[in-house]
Amino acid sequence: MPPEPPPLPALTRAEGELVDLYLEVVDLLGRINPARGRDTYGALRAAQALAGRAAALRDALTVMYERGETELHARTLARALRVLDGRRRAGLVGLPPEPGS
Repeated sequence: MPPEPPPLPALTRAEGELVDLYLEVVDLLGRINPARGRDTYGALRAAQALAGRAAALRDALTVMYERGETELHARTLARALRVLDGRRRAGLVGLPPEPGS
């Protein structure tokens, strides 16, 4: 049985939505990444979905801003991203390591 992950920090509903949508966009970018891709169809489907998820992310940030949430609590949000495997997921967006390194 794998160890239980640390608990998520306390987030507002808007912050939770921001984190979730951000990670969805990161996951899609990882699937599109030509340095890691396996087939064009999967990348195409991810690219098609990206536009909608990016718009949802924009809308979530707009709602936060319009409600007066003008500050992002970066340390808390970074902790949430770490708990949700954000480091590995974001790593799929970049170039893979050189073979043999």
